[in-house]
Amino acid sequence: MTTLYLQMTDKLSAHWRAHSNAYPRKFVLSPALRDEYLKCLSWVTDARVRVTTIPEKHMGVTIEIDEASPGVMVAADGTEVALQG
Repeated sequence: MTTLYLQMTDKLSAHWRAHSNAYPRKFVLSPALRDEYLKCLSWVTDARVRVTTIPEKHMGVTIEIDEASPGVMVAADGTEVALQG
C-alpha cells in the first residue's frame, strides 16, 4: 500500500546522495497519483485515519499536482526523474 510514498522517498534519498544533500526542486503528481499518495499517507501515518488533503511537501520537497504529469521528481538541475517504472 505504501508503494508511491516509498518510491518518492527512495528517489529523494538517491537525489541527496548524487547531489551533495541538495533538495530536488519538486515532485509533480497527476491527480491519480495524488489520490494514491493520500492512500499511502493514510497507511503510513495511521491506517485508521483517512487523509483527505495532500500536504504541501514530502520530506521537505514541494508537491505539485499537474493533470499532464506522469509523476516525476524534478531534480535540482531541472532533470525530470520518473517516480514509477
